[in-house]
Amino acid sequence: MEVVSIVGLLALVQYLYFLIQAGRARVEYEVEAPAVSGHALFERRLRVQQNTLEQLIIFLPALWCFARYVNPAAAAVLGLFFILGRGLYSAGYVSEPKKRTMGMTITFIVEIILLGGSLIWAMLAWWV
Repeated sequence: MEVVSIVGLLALVQYLYFLIQAGRARVEYEVEAPAVSGHALFERRLRVQQNTLEQLIIFLPALWCFARYVNPAAAAVLGLFFILGRGLYSAGYVSEPKKRTMGMTITFIVEIILLGGSLIWAMLAWWV
């Protein structure tokens, strides 16, 4: 389970990086708090940070449940794909919002596998 912990923590480190990037963009483009708009690149960085936070709420519990009920190694691999998807989402969205699709698709597929697998195997464990 250590590898699952490492992957989960790496996802949080990635989120922290996105948070720092949003903060730097706020300063660079002179968008004073509490404003959430004012410059397109700041808004994109902020949306990456906010969307990643929203995805982590799904990802982290699903990652741990999948590791518990299905397979820790498979959970870790899926977690790495989640991190990759978030990185692609960020790079795409910041350069041009229409380019975020691949990263979001990878993220969504990983979450569906983690959630679906966790739910199915947890129900089977409960019923057996």
